[in-house]
Amino acid sequence: MKKLVWIGFAGAVGAITRTTIGHLMMDNSGVGFPWGTFSVNMIGTFLLCCFVGIIFSKFQVSKELEEIITIGFIGSFTTFSAFSIETILLVENEQMLTALLYVGTTIIGGLFAGKLGFYTVRKWVV
Repeated sequence: MKKLVWIGFAGAVGAITRTTIGHLMMDNSGVGFPWGTFSVNMIGTFLLCCFVGIIFSKFQVSKELEEIITIGFIGSFTTFSAFSIETILLVENEQMLTALLYVGTTIIGGLFAGKLGFYTVRKWVV
């Protein structure tokens, strides 16, 4: 029960952080690219790969702390559902190029951010 409370607390912090970044990244250009969601998903992927890549194994953190960070904070910080609905809305608003750009950059960018996360901790932590 105590672990679930901590996961919930970390989730709240992740959601608040995501919302704050989303508001800071608001796009008023009319282009419609969802910079807020894109940014938090790239940051979250980078952080998750840093934590999972080596930090958790090198510093022998408990399974509970690992779940608090990954499920709680990062799980609520990143958002696949917002990515999905934003893509659908772009298509429905006939912004196909923006939708394709968003999907492509999210997938390629996520893989790059993940690889960068693994590389970063292996280069600087090990």
